[in-house]
Amino acid sequence: MVIHPPVEPARLERIVAAAADMQVVNAADERRAVGEMESADAFFGKITPAMLAAAGRLRWIQSPTASLEHFVFPELVEHPAVLTNMRGLYSDVIADHVLGYILCFARNLHRYLAQQREARWEPIGGEEHRRSFTVGPGLQSPMDLAHLHLADCTLGVVGLGHIGGEIARRGRAFGMRVVAVDPRRTEKPAGVTWLKTPEALDELLQESDFVVVAAPHTPGTEKMFRREQLRRMKPRAYLINIGRGAIVDLADLCAALDAGEIAGAALDVFETEPLPADHPLWRMPGVILTPHVAACSPRIAERHLDALLENIRRFVRGETLANLTDKAQWY
Repeated sequence: MVIHPPVEPARLERIVAAAADMQVVNAADERRAVGEMESADAFFGKITPAMLAAAGRLRWIQSPTASLEHFVFPELVEHPAVLTNMRGLYSDVIADHVLGYILCFARNLHRYLAQQREARWEPIGGEEHRRSFTVGPGLQSPMDLAHLHLADCTLGVVGLGHIGGEIARRGRAFGMRVVAVDPRRTEKPAGVTWLKTPEALDELLQESDFVVVAAPHTPGTEKMFRREQLRRMKPRAYLINIGRGAIVDLADLCAALDAGEIAGAALDVFETEPLPADHPLWRMPGVILTPHVAACSPRIAERHLDALLENIRRFVRGETLANLTDKAQWY
């Protein structure tokens, strides 16, 4: 097994132990990695076209990441070696991040934090909110109208994989109705009202108060959200993207926000990262931005190593590997 970039000694020791009789080469540079690929059965790290071209009997490649849009290349797609990734490590962490966004929007916490910095005591609500909502019997205060009751809301999840499934589960815990679309999953999880193919995206957009993009970047999801899709959302709905930046066209999102076609957006991923300092999203009041940190957690490093070690043991024993991917689809 060839590893490149090299790993630190403590991790290498555990990898060697899991590999049993399989030799492990911790290549310090690409030249060494290329030179070792002739006899490599497995590879862990960021493989390059030069490494792949030098491979004589490579059967398995383990990506160090869950996302593959910057990992795969045409020769790799065509190569017979299987590719596994690190999906499933971040599901609960990212789902927590999404619920943080949802709670901020529902309770206007992002706006109250801005007011706090100005020492401004001003309950959010007023005539503009009264005009934006249908007033029910006994509802007296415009402040009531400016805050969402989550149990009355529908959560739409685009991509019901590991992460999307955890987002849906948390949404149900808050009493929300949950609907979802996914290209592969067909069995509807408990608590999800309906699960359909991506062809039902318009239906999801029209029903949802919060639309969460939890899909990977693939040839089929790039620019999935343009102005046309945003216009199908409710005017009081929020878009949340923790999938990949390439899925949401930011120029179209800004235009939709400016036009009041949706209420707001929360983004952890962007078409260009870092997001340029002069980008209009930074200054939009109904927007929450985080710098691609939804997956951050003190638990991820240990999970990452555990996933790698488990697949090494499976490979040595000749068992089916975890997290097999479709290289052509990038996930």
